[in-house]
Amino acid sequence: MRKLVAIANVIAWSGFWAFGYLAITAEGLSERQLLIAAVLAGFGFLTGIVTYLKLSAPKGATSNNPATKAGTMQEG
Repeated sequence: MRKLVAIANVIAWSGFWAFGYLAITAEGLSERQLLIAAVLAGFGFLTGIVTYLKLSAPKGATSNNPATKAGTMQEG
């Protein structure tokens, strides 16, 4: 699952940079085309942030193992 999230992260950031660059630097595009490029860049940005945060979360934070949760580890 982490590999799928990592692939989605790369695609999202690629879309953000590609469509963001297009929206900022393109000449001769209609307002509708610029709006679509800006929306796609925004979607790439939000998706990139969400997937990055999901990847950077501590691995034990999503574990169901009670020994990894704070305060439940018993010393032996």
